[in-house]
Order: sequence, then structure tokens, then C-alpha cells
Amino acid sequence: MERWVVNSPLRLLLQRWEIRWFQRRLPVPAGATVLEIGCGRGAGAEVLRRRLRPAALHVLDLDPAMVALARRRLTRKSATGVHLCVADAVRLPYSAACFDAVFGFGFLHHVPDWQTAVTEISRVLKPGGRYYLLELYPPVYANPLVRRLLVHPTENRFDSRALHAALKANALVCRQRLELRPAGLLACAVKD
Repeated sequence: MERWVVNSPLRLLLQRWEIRWFQRRLPVPAGATVLEIGCGRGAGAEVLRRRLRPAALHVLDLDPAMVALARRRLTRKSATGVHLCVADAVRLPYSAACFDAVFGFGFLHHVPDWQTAVTEISRVLKPGGRYYLLELYPPVYANPLVRRLLVHPTENRFDSRALHAALKANALVCRQRLELRPAGLLACAVKD
């Protein structure tokens, strides 16, 4: 069920809107090196590649089946400069300060050790690099109905205060944000 939700046509429409929202608030610099964490079937990566035209787009997911779907999707579209891999957000396989932008379309609330993932995002961003994120808070995914349909960690969850504190602790300053408490956050954070 989870795969269906994140790979639905509705999710793609939302990602297109989110990317436009990000670009209107804090555009990704031309020729950027970009990372998307939690790529699913690669639909978001396809939109990022088309709209941003980055010099390089790195795409990863923890689920090998999702990376395989993304590879098929992006290869069909003759995506040059796109690099895919299976990796964990708490151990990103990249050197420090190598990305101009990192995108996370709702992956962080799936990570049990989300604080380490935020630290890793900060580590791989260049100074002045941008973290574009959409995240959900527990009232959206930890309610009885959603818990019956989708699997999410139940321990060590974040709310608005905890997420903002983790961003700040990792030198990620929200420059633009749309926050609907207690539902979630859409934000552009810059690494100081």
C-alpha cells in the first residue's frame, strides 16, 4: 500500500507543485549538483531533471525495487547526468560538501534515526547549499486509520519544534516555509 501511495499519479502532481513552490521561493542555481533522497519510482527525479536541468542529479532510495523502477523510468527518458543508487539516508555515500541542493519529498518521517539523516544532509551540502523538504508530522501518519494502511516508525518521531531544532543544530536555516501545524512542513533551508 505504501508503494502505491508514494507512486500514485496524485503524488506526482503534488511533487510538481512542490518543485514550482521551491523554485519561486529559493531557486536552485543553474548547473547545480543535486541529490534526491527517497526517490521512489523516479517520478520526482524526472521532474527535477526536466525543470532544474542540473549538471548532475544523484537519486537514491533505501528500497532496491524502487531504485530499479527509477532506473527504468529515467533510462527510458535518456537521462544523462543522472546517477542512481541504493543507500540509507543515515549513511549517505558521498563526500562532504559536494551538493548544491538536496531534495526530500517526505522521506524523513520514514527514517527511525531521522536526526542522523538531517546531520548527513547537512554534511553533504556545500556552504550556502539548499535543503528543499516536504515533511509530515505524526498526526497525519500516526493516526489509527493511516496506521492500518501504511507502515511508519512509531518511536523517535518529530513534531515542528523537534524538526526545526534539528535543522538549526545542523546549520540549516529555513529561509522560506509553509507550515501547517500539526500536519507538516514545506520549506527551503540554507546551510550557513
